[in-house]
Amino acid sequence: MFFHLILTTQCNLQCEYCFGEANRDFSFVPQDPVDYQLPEKITYDVGELDKFCRQDPGCALIFYGGEPLLCADDIKRIMDKVSAKHFLIQTNGMLLDRLGPEYVNRLHTIAVSVDGDEELTDFYRGKGTFRKVVENLKQVKDGGFRGEIIARMTVMEQTDIYKQVRWLLENDEFGFSSVHWQLNAGFWDDFEGRDFKKWAEGSYNPGVDNLVKFWVDSMEEDGRVLKIYPFLGIAQSLLSGEGSLLRCGAGWANYAIQTDGQIVPCPVMWGLKKFYLGQIGSASPRELRKVPIGEPCPSCDKFGLCGGRCLYTNSVKRWNAEASSEICGTVRNLIDSVKAELPRIKELIDEGTINQKDFEFMKYNGCEIIP
Repeated sequence: MFFHLILTTQCNLQCEYCFGEANRDFSFVPQDPVDYQLPEKITYDVGELDKFCRQDPGCALIFYGGEPLLCADDIKRIMDKVSAKHFLIQTNGMLLDRLGPEYVNRLHTIAVSVDGDEELTDFYRGKGTFRKVVENLKQVKDGGFRGEIIARMTVMEQTDIYKQVRWLLENDEFGFSSVHWQLNAGFWDDFEGRDFKKWAEGSYNPGVDNLVKFWVDSMEEDGRVLKIYPFLGIAQSLLSGEGSLLRCGAGWANYAIQTDGQIVPCPVMWGLKKFYLGQIGSASPRELRKVPIGEPCPSCDKFGLCGGRCLYTNSVKRWNAEASSEICGTVRNLIDSVKAELPRIKELIDEGTINQKDFEFMKYNGCEIIP
């Protein structure tokens, strides 16, 4: 199982879709109690985390925040004292130089928040962000890191998805081995002030169509399957005939541990007391309650492939049903785009240009399959 370790509630950036949205959104009145007073940093004993993790031989820990590298010493302490099968990190990349090769090279995966080229990333995250992240990633590679480096995009109306994903994969200065993205949609009470519907129908959906075609063209021309996570997950299910529960694993294969040691189904659901599942000092990984996703998702004809998109947005419903249907429209288009290319993918497998194993990936590692 996978566990996001929320090491701190603090961040060193003020990104447009996180800090910016929070400063504009004061309308959230939750129906259930919320704990807004979580400790700024972890308060539980690392020994308890080790005992918790030892109960699951497949335990993988994902360092998370806020910005986890504000707590570089805690990361080192956990990596030294906790028996996990894998360590991963999701970071904005600005402080990667704090960890040093001794610890960086023990990470299985580094997922870095970068939204595309320099202009777009700096627009969302602040001037100079992109350049600093790229410099740190170069140092990481020069220091001997051989694991997976994933571009972790947040996507909204300023994003040309086709252009930016291709740029991240093909950039001569620093090409990422993998890409995934999260639509900033449904998390805030912001639908009325945005052009989401117009952008989704006029830019995002056509961009995904073109990107899927480019993805399969690359298989045909180069004999390789690019690690574009949303496409990988859907194609693998279509090829194997196997569906999936919530694709990110939230609430059944991937949980989060708050700074106070409370376990929740997803790192975005910190403080939602209704979803507290136990303390690491007394809970067992294998006995954690599974949290099913609610309607309207289970009644949808795409549910077997989608899995429900997002447990948090399904639970708090910040966008009304009509607005949420626009998000579902992007999911339908994504699935249909991959399905449309399935005959060509199968033909490439049959002729030996690619292999079905090329579509395998580490599931529940924090990458979004359904953005």
